[in-house]
Amino acid sequence: MKPKAYIETTIVSYLTAWASRDVVIAGYQQTTRDWWHDAADRFELVASELVINEASAGDAAAVQDRLTVLESVTLLDATEEAAELAQQLIDARAIPEKAAEDAGHIAIAVTNGIDYLVTWNCRHIANATTRSQIERVCRNAGYEPTIICTPAELMEPDDENNDE
Repeated sequence: MKPKAYIETTIVSYLTAWASRDVVIAGYQQTTRDWWHDAADRFELVASELVINEASAGDAAAVQDRLTVLESVTLLDATEEAAELAQQLIDARAIPEKAAEDAGHIAIAVTNGIDYLVTWNCRHIANATTRSQIERVCRNAGYEPTIICTPAELMEPDDENNDE
């Protein structure tokens, strides 16, 4: 059985966006494309209606590109348990109230037992300074936290460069 990876909105945004002139963002875009190339072979890809809603905002052509990518992804339900966990993340200040959607992504992934939450949102989700708070809240609520990471952290190792 393949591990499950929750695809947060930044992944489909970087995957489908026009090449950026900003070298950091361009790097994220290329890394996302490289990871996506075989992601479906390695992971069961999932998302949620929250991702669909966020991906549906903005330029009509960009929206269509993002939604087309999401057609191949299984959608998870946002349950009452996920809503409760999202609120607990906010109440504990693991996620700021202004980023309630980010708490929602985490909570949906966690309550559905997803192995990885893949994101480029390093402000509120893939943030080393808040990760322990997020994990503590999840465990206190009776859940095993998902592994929050970027596509770069889920890349296949390059055997040619391995000295082992």
